[in-house]
Amino acid sequence: MHTRRTLSGTLWLALSFASVFAGRAIEPGWPHWGGPTSDFKTDSTGLAETWPESGPPEIWSRDLGEGYSAILVEDGILYTQYRLGDRELTIALDADTGETLWEHSYDSPTDGWTFDRGAGPHATPALSRDSLFTAGSTGVFQAVRRSDGAPLWSYDQMEDFDGSFRHRGYSSSPILYGDTVILPVGGDGRSVVALLQSDGSVVWKGGDDDISYSSPVLIEVGGKQQLVAFGANEIAGVDPATGKVLWTHPHATRGAFNISTPLWSNDGLLFVSSAYDGGGRVLRLTANGSATKVEELWFSNQMRVHFGTAIRLGDTVYASSGDFGPAPMTAVDVHSGKILWRDRTFAKHSLVWADGKLILLDEDGVLGLLRVNREGAEVLAQHSVFDSLSWTVPTLVGTRLYLRNREQIKALELGKE
Repeated sequence: MHTRRTLSGTLWLALSFASVFAGRAIEPGWPHWGGPTSDFKTDSTGLAETWPESGPPEIWSRDLGEGYSAILVEDGILYTQYRLGDRELTIALDADTGETLWEHSYDSPTDGWTFDRGAGPHATPALSRDSLFTAGSTGVFQAVRRSDGAPLWSYDQMEDFDGSFRHRGYSSSPILYGDTVILPVGGDGRSVVALLQSDGSVVWKGGDDDISYSSPVLIEVGGKQQLVAFGANEIAGVDPATGKVLWTHPHATRGAFNISTPLWSNDGLLFVSSAYDGGGRVLRLTANGSATKVEELWFSNQMRVHFGTAIRLGDTVYASSGDFGPAPMTAVDVHSGKILWRDRTFAKHSLVWADGKLILLDEDGVLGLLRVNREGAEVLAQHSVFDSLSWTVPTLVGTRLYLRNREQIKALELGKE
């Protein structure tokens, strides 16, 4: 029997934050990995068509700490994770000023881990009305109260679930379903685990694949929800209510490095891609009675998304494609796998879509604004915003963009004057 453990080491600032927060309606924001619709698209409007030579106006900037976790936003508050030495921290910040509202820290020693690109944390939290669920790079999964960071419950995924791991650390972001929180763990009978949000009780375990670095997504096939889990060796559809595996499809890579998030569209097409010789493929999923029919439409080793995000617009998927050399923005026809064009303006990057434009942050810290179609890309603006490794996907709420690298976090205004 697995033991839930209460965490210690929370740091509270003396704020009347909890009383202010209580009872407020939650406005649309960026509540989990992938944003409001889990596909890195937002309904934001009013973005400027270009930027001044000095770049988009900076609202605030501050040091943070090591980590790649994306930034959540809701009700004027930011949430993310970072590391200081052998401790990992969850932090809430004022969205207007960057001021710390509360922090919660816990021990996360890195002995025995190979963190050649930084110790993380890598995963992005998930936000419910009352709680924040976080996954640390060494396998600590926890729930804290979102109003003040007070610890609620936690697990060590290796010790309590006998989970599998990858040497660069745990990276899969949790996902909420009903009254449960679901996270990949890895291993026979426990590839994915669902826990009650309220107290961490185990609801179900399912699947047999080892863990990867990818995050799961919820989709709908034939009117029923499925969880798509991209594991070390295969893509799987799982019933999010029971953990029953509904279907699997192989997707092997060198070293089991499946990192990017599957991209689902309501026409029944699932785009999946990896670097490390994994390539890209599109699966058509259709309901067949109580079963799901899986048909591979195409596979191409010319479309290899490493860690970045893919955006589908119409019949085209756009993403940075490449392993360790150049990784140009690439446009691929979703139905055939035909490469339509490549653009080498930016280094390897992640994308967010809003107001008819792509917002791009490349690993060199260059921010870009583009229009794209099946004929090519038009760069509307670009500006260097960081001078060190920048692997975290941007977060956009309204016209405000939140960014971080391994050292800083900042807020920019992208709206029209």
